[in-house]
Amino acid sequence: MIYAGDFRKGITFEMNGEPHVVLDFQHVKPGKGAAFVRTKYRNILTGATREEAFNPNDKFPKAHIETKQMQYLYNDGELYYFMDQETYDQVPLTKDLVEEAMKYIRENDIATVKFYKEGAFDVEAPNFVDLVVTETEPGVKGDTATNVTKAATVETGAVIQVPIFINEGEKIQIDTRSGEYLGRSKE
Repeated sequence: MIYAGDFRKGITFEMNGEPHVVLDFQHVKPGKGAAFVRTKYRNILTGATREEAFNPNDKFPKAHIETKQMQYLYNDGELYYFMDQETYDQVPLTKDLVEEAMKYIRENDIATVKFYKEGAFDVEAPNFVDLVVTETEPGVKGDTATNVTKAATVETGAVIQVPIFINEGEKIQIDTRSGEYLGRSKE
């Protein structure tokens, strides 16, 4: 059990049988009346965000979120299959669950899958990935203005803004959290 007075950013708790994560909190001690904890939290399963004031003595069960490194195997058209690296169990996940991460994950790549009560609810790509540019306009020789970008499609189908000197076939590094080009791959 966790008390509302112990809330911190990132703490997970259960309320009404669903897991939530604390996004922001503030302990308030008014001159008159009882202290309270103003909390902004997000439902982990639905993504809905709420703000609510709790009594610091309110108790909530702690939500246990399990994270596993899993290998992406293949897509059969409807489901995306991931394999547990330790048990070799395969877990099928729906498109809406993996859609954001799949912009940066190729077959056999490792991803972080989060589980709550044995059910997967989120898939995250590694923070940095190296992908090959499959389609982009050719750079114009002599056009060296700074901070000029163009759209480039990488091997997973994601469209990234890259500098004009990047050509098809080059391997680039991407920050998956923001979708930004970081530089040419060092591989």
